[in-house]
This record gives sequence, C-alpha cells and structure tokens, in this order.
Amino acid sequence: MARQLPMTAEELAPSMTGSGQMLPAAAYVDPEVLAWESENVFAGGWVCIGRSGSFVKPGDRRAYQVGGEGVLVVMGTDGQLRGFYNSCRHRGHELLPAGGEGSGSMIRCPYHAWVFTPDGDLRGVPPTHEGDVTDLSEHALVPVALELWNGFVMVNMSGDAPPLAEYLEGLDEILDQFRIDDLRVAETHSYTIEANWKLIVENYHECFHCPTVHPELSLVSDTEAGVSVFGEGLFFGGTNDFRDGVETMSLDGASGGVPIAGIPQKYQHTTLYLQVGTNLLVSLHPDYVMIHRLIALAPDRTFVECHWLFPQAAFDKPDFDPAYAVDFWDITNRQDWTACESVQRGVASRGYRPGPLSSYHEVGVRLFTQWLAKAYATGVVSSRAREMLSAQQLEALAFPVDS
Repeated sequence: MARQLPMTAEELAPSMTGSGQMLPAAAYVDPEVLAWESENVFAGGWVCIGRSGSFVKPGDRRAYQVGGEGVLVVMGTDGQLRGFYNSCRHRGHELLPAGGEGSGSMIRCPYHAWVFTPDGDLRGVPPTHEGDVTDLSEHALVPVALELWNGFVMVNMSGDAPPLAEYLEGLDEILDQFRIDDLRVAETHSYTIEANWKLIVENYHECFHCPTVHPELSLVSDTEAGVSVFGEGLFFGGTNDFRDGVETMSLDGASGGVPIAGIPQKYQHTTLYLQVGTNLLVSLHPDYVMIHRLIALAPDRTFVECHWLFPQAAFDKPDFDPAYAVDFWDITNRQDWTACESVQRGVASRGYRPGPLSSYHEVGVRLFTQWLAKAYATGVVSSRAREMLSAQQLEALAFPVDS
C-alpha cells in the first residue's frame, strides 16, 4: 500500500504554479515525508555515494546507507566496482556497518562467518553449517545497480530508475569540459546540519541571501550576474560571475592553483552551481571543483560531505596549498548552515506560512520545489528537468537558459 503523505493537493498546488512558493511545513518536519522520500526520491533514483578513487585494489570495500538501506561497494577481482545489498545471505547481518570500510581477498560476515568473494559469490560456510548449504551458487550476494560517472560512484537501490545516461541526459556535455574524472581530492570536510536536506538544496540554488549572509563571497562574486542552467535530465542550477579582477572564489579572489585545462571561455570567469540528481551538489570553478554530498539523517538533520578537487597540475606545483579554496568555502558553508538551521526552526513554528519565491532570484529554488511538489502530489518522481516547467514558464524565466 502506498504511503499516505501528510500534505493535500490543495496545499501543494501553490508550489507548482506561477513563480511558486515554499513547500508546506510537513515537507520539512514530518518523518512520514522523509520516509516517503527515502523510498521514492533516494532509493528510487540514482544517488552519489562517493568517489571511485577511494577504491584502490581488489577487495577494497565500503558500506553506505541510501534511502534507509545499506549498500556494500566492493572492488572485484577484475578491478571493477560492484554494489551489493549490505545483507548476508544467511541471517541478514550487515557485512560492514554503515560508514565502515575494509579490504582483503574475502568478505567475512561478522555474525556467523559466512565468507564471500569480492565478486559477491559465496565461498564457504563454517564446518558445522556445511551440510545445510549444498549449492553455494544459490547464495551469492544480491547486486545493486551501480555505475561509475565522472569519477563518482552512483547507485540505484530500487533498480527502477532509467539508465544513468538517460537520468542525467545532457550533463556530460557540460562536465566533460572540466575533466572531473581526472581531478584529485585535495581535502574533505564533513558537517552535520540541524536542518532538513531540502533547505540545504534550496539555499544552494540562490544567491538572493548572499549580500546579507556572505560578506566574503559578495566581495568576489557578482550576485546579480548569472544564467540558469538545466537540461533534459535531472540536473539544474545556475552561474554567478566574478567581479572584475577576480580569478576564482577565494578570500582575496586570487587562485593558488592552476586553471583546469580546456574549459571554454564562458566558464573562465564564473562559478557554475549544479544540483545533480537528488543528493549531489557540484560547484565548478575555473581552477577547482567543490562537491557536496548530502545524506538525510532525520527530518531536521543532514550529513554533508564536502570534497575539493583539483587538476594534477596543481598538485605538481611545489607551493600548492588548497587552503585558498578550502578556507573560503568552509567559511561560506558554515554561514549557510547557520542560515539553514534558522530556517528549520522557522518552518517548525506554528506561525510558518509558505512564502512566495522570487521569479528573478529564486528560479532554481522554484524548479526544485516544483519537482518535489509534483512528486508528492502524483507519487511519480520525474527524472526529466524540462518536464518541471510548462512552455509558458520556460519563456518567463528571468535568466536565459544555457542548456
């Protein structure tokens, strides 16, 4: 039986018409909504669980939580990554705890010592159990849909999502220009924010708040200059241009790295901010890429893992220090988290009423909230960005579309 959401079609309608408005309070505070999202938005779509570079040799493995379920990612004996449900074929015990990692030629369940190969095959059981298992091939680990994309590990827990190339149709044409697959992680920060995951995404999609919340960012970025960006697949966002004389997003506007080779002129003086699928935020700069990976822990709590990626040429510089980018965005991130936590407290108030969105400054927020409102109302989570807007709404975009 389909889960009944605590929001009516009438309550959701204003988020799907005109310039839109914020979602009803239940979308941000009700556990039933998060449970529905876990199954339909996260487990039902392609989500990012990390970078493939963290897997080096056969047997390397990590456990993740996606949509309330566990997935075990293992590098097989052939050097290929595979995903399996993190459930032993004996009694269902997790092979690794969520967030855990391991290595070695065999995967041993810590409960009753069933042993699996890195390819997911059952290799053996304890001697006292051998007579009960006559055909090891019947008890292989159950696979999860997994694809590698631009150095990211993407999984679809339900197995029902369209192929990843279709799900993100049109995005490779943009990201290939930044050669993300070849970039290396220089630093990683983790944050736990006392706010709903959607508030973090909504905040990411606009710089309407930048002059009041981000004084450092506003010195180097022209918060009024940019275009909206979206395509056929499930990605959308926009750009913010640099102020005159600024090389990149840093506290003094100077770059301590090197430009990413081959990026076109239109991306050399701007930052391109994109939501990719449901839980990945990709910020593309001329000299580095910043990634936010979101995990919804509770209606009012979200884990965010942030990576800073640079080209190899930057690491080859004797004096290279990624702090110029890391420090800038750590300050900016923390300012954003404080704002999002304040909004979380506000939407939990009995005085909260969904407010209207700006048709100029909050185009990305409108796309995101409209996408979710339609999913809540219909039970169908679309993977086609352009389906979110009517022809009239497309024409009414305040920013030109750069697809």
